[in-house]
Amino acid sequence: MKSVISPETAEQSEAEALYRFETAAPQSVRSVLGIDALRIGGGVAMAMRHDVTGYWSKALGFGCTAPITDELIGAVCRFYREQRVAGAVFQVSPALLPADWAEVRARHGLTAGSSWVKLVADVDEAVALADAGEGLSRLDVAPVELGDAGMWASAMMRAFGMPEESYPDMAAATVGLPGWHAHAAWLDGELVGTGTVYVRGETAQMFGGAVLPAARRRGGQTALLAARARLAQKLGCRWLVAETGVEQPGEHNSSLHNMLRLGFERLYERRNWSWRPEQE
Repeated sequence: MKSVISPETAEQSEAEALYRFETAAPQSVRSVLGIDALRIGGGVAMAMRHDVTGYWSKALGFGCTAPITDELIGAVCRFYREQRVAGAVFQVSPALLPADWAEVRARHGLTAGSSWVKLVADVDEAVALADAGEGLSRLDVAPVELGDAGMWASAMMRAFGMPEESYPDMAAATVGLPGWHAHAAWLDGELVGTGTVYVRGETAQMFGGAVLPAARRRGGQTALLAARARLAQKLGCRWLVAETGVEQPGEHNSSLHNMLRLGFERLYERRNWSWRPEQE
């Protein structure tokens, strides 16, 4: 990699994408899912009161423009209590944690959960590797037309094992919005893979990359990454940013290996800190 992106830039890229993905939902969808959001301390706290997946209530982007303090964590926890969420996850780069983090998290009942790995790629390097592997995928990848937004969003949620009521409406609302660039993978005329990218300044945040089980192992995920990398290059981005689960012993994370093959590098591993109201 030509130079290293800062943890602050990487974290803000992800935080802003998640904020805009959830808050772009129509008001009717936000009401059904119980979506609300709070900008605080330079980061964002996302709340989804009626989320049956336990995925969408997250607090992230902290430590980038203001220090992480006991008061800040307390304010975010109060927000989650007021929103009546069953639980939430704090995601903070290890480089941005305060020296007294152990005491702060203990005071607010944050417990250690799984870890994610933050990945970054130089756009030009990723495109060069994508061009070198051109033709390896058996799926066709193209930008998503507005008329296909609902079908695309439904495929995304099915690929991630999420409900097909309301959640696809949230995802579909981003298609065509400024900064968002949705792509789909097709196999024999059927939409079988999804991926979008949120472009903000020099960063392009990968989001929602998935392929339905019946169409996997055909190079579709790599093709979706490549298409979004080329788009980011055309838009003048310098960095691609992504996240996936840390590969545990005995596991094989296909998403991780697909990104590594396309030039992504591990920037750091980041612990998920779980909050539940009864733990405080």
